[in-house]
Amino acid sequence: MKTKKILNLPLDKFINYCLYNKEFGYYMKKYPFGKDGDFVTAPNVSRLFSEMIAIWVFSFWQSLGSPKKFNLIELGAGNGEMMRIMIESLKNFPIFFKSCNFIIHEKSSSLINIQKKKLLKNRIVWAKKITQLKNIPSIFVANEFFDALAIKQFMKKNNLWFEKFVRLKDNKDAQFKERKINIKDYEKKIDLKLSQNQNFIEYSELGAKYLKDVGKIIKKNSGGFLIIDYGYNENKMKNTIQGVIKHKYTNILKNIGKSDITHNINFKLFQKIIDNLGGLNHNLTTQKNFLTRMGINERAEIISKNYNFKKKADMYYRLKRLIHQEQMGNLFKVMFIKNKKNRFNLGF
Repeated sequence: MKTKKILNLPLDKFINYCLYNKEFGYYMKKYPFGKDGDFVTAPNVSRLFSEMIAIWVFSFWQSLGSPKKFNLIELGAGNGEMMRIMIESLKNFPIFFKSCNFIIHEKSSSLINIQKKKLLKNRIVWAKKITQLKNIPSIFVANEFFDALAIKQFMKKNNLWFEKFVRLKDNKDAQFKERKINIKDYEKKIDLKLSQNQNFIEYSELGAKYLKDVGKIIKKNSGGFLIIDYGYNENKMKNTIQGVIKHKYTNILKNIGKSDITHNINFKLFQKIIDNLGGLNHNLTTQKNFLTRMGINERAEIISKNYNFKKKADMYYRLKRLIHQEQMGNLFKVMFIKNKKNRFNLGF
């Protein structure tokens, strides 16, 4: 597939072009998960991960007063594995299960088809817009959702700001370009001061919109938002964009439509966006701390009692991937957003 003319795209538009173009977009036609794909997510490493999320959701629901009707929404459900295990686990709590509207918000039509096959027997609703959910308490969960959203990049040079663009002649000829920008005008447009004490900016307009939309729903209807993603918690922003193909990093200008494009979340920026909404609290910890506080090690001991050596060794190998500080344990962070009045802090 070749473009009909030369395109000059801001970086975020280029990323969306690569990932979501209906004809060749990465997420629109490719199955990216697992050993034979390009990357592995925590729910596909071990079901223990999704079980811990399910227990957390149940406990948080109790802290909300066990509402008789509420929404459980997963943003970007991948291959449906986390929702599948959560539903299996939550069936053990009949009152919760009867009260819950299980909802998935997913952009990729090909992933929706995969999810529907895996979750065929369960009562899932696929929602195109989260802003059209019923006005009842809502619990949102997002695992590796924000890192796949398109970002803009801005660079400061000699006290001037430039936005990164991509000049695209065809899908095999792409080059980075820069355009001068009035950063103050842009900050006014998005109602957020990004440039203070920064020489480099990564910012996702869509990511900020999701944070604000979910925050407003939580403020209005009660509930919370659990975010699990890889990222950092520092004031200074970094250039973290990367292409991934077959579990290895690649240049994002190469293999257009064939490689994933991701970035690391700046959780300091997320906190700033949430603080600007007012009325909400946020907690942040590492995936290692969250999962161990949720009892993942104890759960592993219980279910592995009758395992043979090979099966037990495999389970603990997978557990190590989730919580070891040199693997997913520290790289991934867990953020929890809720109303200030709610004192629930399990896992944090």
